[in-house]
Amino acid sequence: MKRQNRRWVRAGHVGAALILATATVVAGVATREAAAEPMSSFYTPPDRIPQEPGAIIKTAPMSLFVTPPTEQGWPGRAQHVMYTSRLQDGSAVAVSGTYLEPTGPWRGAGSRPTVVIGPGTSGQADRCAMSVAFSTGVSVSAEPLGLSANQELPSSTVWSGLGARVLVTDYVGLGIPGIHTYANRFESGHAILDGVRAANNLAGVGPETPVVLWGYSQGGGATAAAAEMQPTYAPELNLKGTWAGGPVADLAAILEKIDGALIGGAIGYAVNGMLARYPELQRAVDQVTSPAGRAMLETLSDSCIADVITHHPYLKTTSLTKDGRSLSAHLAELPEAAPVLEQLRIGNSTPATPVLITSGRNDDTVPYGQARRLAEDWCGKGATVTFRTNDLPPILPGTTIPNHFGPELIDGFGPDNAFTYLLDRLADKPVSGCSLD
Repeated sequence: MKRQNRRWVRAGHVGAALILATATVVAGVATREAAAEPMSSFYTPPDRIPQEPGAIIKTAPMSLFVTPPTEQGWPGRAQHVMYTSRLQDGSAVAVSGTYLEPTGPWRGAGSRPTVVIGPGTSGQADRCAMSVAFSTGVSVSAEPLGLSANQELPSSTVWSGLGARVLVTDYVGLGIPGIHTYANRFESGHAILDGVRAANNLAGVGPETPVVLWGYSQGGGATAAAAEMQPTYAPELNLKGTWAGGPVADLAAILEKIDGALIGGAIGYAVNGMLARYPELQRAVDQVTSPAGRAMLETLSDSCIADVITHHPYLKTTSLTKDGRSLSAHLAELPEAAPVLEQLRIGNSTPATPVLITSGRNDDTVPYGQARRLAEDWCGKGATVTFRTNDLPPILPGTTIPNHFGPELIDGFGPDNAFTYLLDRLADKPVSGCSLD
């Protein structure tokens, strides 16, 4: 049975699950007012939280309206979860997310694994948290008018259908009060690894439980950060493998690449996150941004990525500065910025377990070069890395969807996909050294 199910993944039925999941959303699932839920008492942490990373603060049941059933019925029981993680300075913080406990048997090799998913870019407002849209697929807010979608419906559906326990983190500051520190490698990596601990605590299983990490774009950066900090931050976890697809690894390269692209406003998420953890940057950024630029950064801090696309598409940071030069050009020259950008770059430590990195050569949002550099940095440190280049030709450059999300669908759900790679790691199939395709 397990061998047949592995062929099911290899033969492309994962793609069929993706189509079914997407069709379920498009076919008219219920939407809800997002403003009521994230501001509800669930997303408000208690005055005191447990200090142990991965400790469960509270849970609440969640209905699943959009997950397609498997042969055994609905693939999992969902819960909102709030757990303890760590900020960059080591202090405890509450993080929310979604936990899916499978109802069917594990269809892969070995014992049932824990899978933690790092979502792609959803925004910086609390209403953008993935758990807000998880139940219905899409959430709509009235004030301010906005939209957020559960981008991780396909991946969580497939993993749940395979019988894995799944936790999808919201990251630090999404849903929970406080700024979302977008692409902060410390806090995103902590949220992923502490999400593993939280999922294992909810399931009542120990640290020997096999673990894999799944992420693309912002999520790819988060899982990459988690993979390289796991040996020191969470050495007890039995991490078997990681997919870091299209990883946000080097903010300096990414900010320059997406300036003026469809989701150029995401630059605001990165800048706002850096200012929250590196206050010494505030004065320098204030000196180069115009009043309109500072107002736009504030607006973006309360937006979702769909809002950026509909309200601020193709945003150029030349419109945010006093002299009309790009914000990335200024950051390259600001002495306060260089050490921050270097400290946040992923690749300074070494993963102890295998990692698959994929990147589109023509990705117009998360540049190929910085993803390949991550692979090369890790290879130089002796890590086990498989790097795969996606050669999808450029389609309407600057529009993000075909050139950034196209490789995600191919590498994540197409032939010889990330599921296959991680299932092989869970089966303890040997892999070693570096493969730079």
